[in-house]
Amino acid sequence: MRIAIVNDMVMAVESLRRTIAKIPDYDVAWVAYDGAEAVTKCAVDTPDLILMDVLMPNMDGVEATKHIMKQSPCAIMMVTASVNRYAGQVFEAMSYGALDAINTPIEGSTGLLKKISTIAKLIDKSPRSRIVNKSHNLPLLIAIGASTGGPQALVTVLSQFPQDFPAAIVIVQHLDAQFTPNFATWLNEQTPLSVEIASPGSCPQAGKILLAGTNHHLVLRPNLTLEYEQESADCCYHPSIDVLFKSIVKHWTGKGIGILLTGMGRDGAQGLKMMRDAGWHTITQDSKTSVVYGMPKAAAELNAAVEILALEAIASACTRFLSTGQS
Repeated sequence: MRIAIVNDMVMAVESLRRTIAKIPDYDVAWVAYDGAEAVTKCAVDTPDLILMDVLMPNMDGVEATKHIMKQSPCAIMMVTASVNRYAGQVFEAMSYGALDAINTPIEGSTGLLKKISTIAKLIDKSPRSRIVNKSHNLPLLIAIGASTGGPQALVTVLSQFPQDFPAAIVIVQHLDAQFTPNFATWLNEQTPLSVEIASPGSCPQAGKILLAGTNHHLVLRPNLTLEYEQESADCCYHPSIDVLFKSIVKHWTGKGIGILLTGMGRDGAQGLKMMRDAGWHTITQDSKTSVVYGMPKAAAELNAAVEILALEAIASACTRFLSTGQS
């Protein structure tokens, strides 16, 4: 996270520098000693966050905040000797878009770091997201949806992957949440890969299988972590394959494979089509090997599948794509 400091007091600048340096993932982008300088520097190099002093010569922090939020908006936290004493200026700055305010920190204070951490999560610049949100560092992601007949189909596919398989796997299997822990344990015994129930904040990782574990929808957030969310009752599938697939298309910046296995209904078909349209390699199970040819058929009707394969051929297709990047 790149943080700029705007303060006319040298001692305050150094105190803020030392505080920021305590977190390895935080860097000082630049320093300005009055509001006018901050406006100019921000236009050239917009940081993730500005620690903005309230009272400064030439242009104070309130006016600087007003200009920055119009010209090159970013997160701004007001820093002042006394938030209470200068409450009027602080609230005026917030009316222009400042997110928060804090008293100038003393050495060893943790209050500023806590507030920065909160803002980092708000703008998706937490240390974790900073690490994973680089496309060239992301593993191949395999997203799988399954319903009726899915447990055994999943075993057939996953058991063919080696223990050092360098792809991340996320699965939605239509199953009531009360059965998911036992299903995860059983699935873990059937495949060389590690199987876990996805928890809020989990990150897709190479060699690990993350399984949707509640009746709420599993989604990928902009910081590439998984979370659960409730959707309207109009969605009859809980968790929904479509909801997961669509969130992955929106936020995953690396390569991926979408797979839709046996199941009743149409869940996952639209999401798989979005994946294909976005350049993902997409696979559906064929009618002959599906217990219920519902979801794969719906996807085929939408032309969502690059490949329609027998169940036993899906793992090798994934391995081939992983090694060559081609179908």
